[in-house]
Amino acid sequence: MKMPTPDLSVLASRDELIHELGQFLGSEQIVIERSALRAYESDGLTAYQQLPLLVVLPENTTQVSKILKLCSKMKVNVVPRGAGTSLSGGALPLEDGIVLSMGKFNRILDVDFSNRCVVAQSGVTNLDITNAVKDKGFYYAPDPSSQIVCSIGGNVNENSGGVHCLKYGLTSNNLLGLEVVLMNGEIIRLGGKYMDAEGYDLLGVLTGSEGLLCVVTEVTVRILQSPESVRALLLGFPDNEKAGQCVAEIIAAGIIPAGIEMMDELAIKAAEDFCHAGYPLDCAALLIVELDGPAAEVEELIETVRAIANNCHSQSIRVSENDEERIRIWAGRKAAFPALGTISPDYYCMDGTIPRKQLSYVLTKMTEMSRQYGLRVANVFHAGDGNLHPLILFDANIDEEMEKAEQFGADILKLCVEVGGVLSGEHGIGVEKRDLMPEYFSEQDLQQQQRVKCAFDPESRLNPGKMFPVLHRCAELGRLHVHKGKLPFPDIPRF
Repeated sequence: MKMPTPDLSVLASRDELIHELGQFLGSEQIVIERSALRAYESDGLTAYQQLPLLVVLPENTTQVSKILKLCSKMKVNVVPRGAGTSLSGGALPLEDGIVLSMGKFNRILDVDFSNRCVVAQSGVTNLDITNAVKDKGFYYAPDPSSQIVCSIGGNVNENSGGVHCLKYGLTSNNLLGLEVVLMNGEIIRLGGKYMDAEGYDLLGVLTGSEGLLCVVTEVTVRILQSPESVRALLLGFPDNEKAGQCVAEIIAAGIIPAGIEMMDELAIKAAEDFCHAGYPLDCAALLIVELDGPAAEVEELIETVRAIANNCHSQSIRVSENDEERIRIWAGRKAAFPALGTISPDYYCMDGTIPRKQLSYVLTKMTEMSRQYGLRVANVFHAGDGNLHPLILFDANIDEEMEKAEQFGADILKLCVEVGGVLSGEHGIGVEKRDLMPEYFSEQDLQQQQRVKCAFDPESRLNPGKMFPVLHRCAELGRLHVHKGKLPFPDIPRF
């Protein structure tokens, strides 16, 4: 599906829009120069680029509300943007729409150790939440590889995970409350510091909604007490099959590690050359297994995992003896994506999820596809929950290689669905996987999802062109009842 055709009447009213925004925003909050707009022309999926109509940088929730009311009135599309680290094109601008950048929402509002939660504006980075509480022995569990940059509001929109999601869950499992603004400018609060409210699970609906339903302005998340002991095992294997078998046997033994990550030979060598983490270079597959909890329990689990690894014919076993060594083991995994940038001009980072038992089969099929397309693929992924992140290496300067990489990626995602998996584990759908949605969902499923979109955003002004391969008008769908612009949920607290 093509992106929506620009509305020329909107383009002609750009000056009027700038004038109206200037009534409540400072000039430094409205980006209009073409050179400055370049910074917003794409997100982490840089293969797709588009200059927006303009960019606005609100400083508080009231300004967000006024911006959305004005855009609704003037029939201007809006693309919400956090830190722009999305790898699925979720924050790709529209020619006839504004980018609403949440970069100025960068304050932590409350740290409540009694209730073990943090309240933060949506532009606060993921890692900054942990940094704000670590001196008291707490941390925030979800840790995407981009955690030093990605925003907590963006994590909510994509339901991000990270290396520790196996034991501690995704964003949705650590989210307590939200403040959001609807397209009509209405400000609502969902959840909070305490037990879940009765009624509809709107917090669940909005988490992972990719900016199609609302703009997130404030987030309340659960923090955890740091475990007494944390140790990492670095396990080398002669092939992917034996590494995959080890993952399955660890889980089958009833052990739930904090994380299990897997890297293949190409990724191992690139990461080691890049940051010298001490990875063995004579193995074809590497597992990082992190165990945490009481010290006595961790020691016992280390021996159990060691025995399982030996039973699966591991070539090498290394156990971190201190936190510095553990961090060094993780450094290679965390730097794997930039490391692969040193051996290829370009790479295409995929995201799909499969049942763990299909790991060996899928990796074998990807190797066959690699030969078919004539493109190398490196594998770095969350083995514990089957969330794959194949990186397809290519050179955009060579004719047709970008197109081949995209087709290769689409075939990987189709394979994930074929073996009982899903299209995305944490990167979202965006524009990247939009046209693959029918591979997993029926037309009835997709229409039902769009009815939810219509209940929140009847005119489809928020992030249009994303997620759905066919954009239906609300009238065509017989949308959920909306009375005078209000959501059909009267028990939602509103300001």
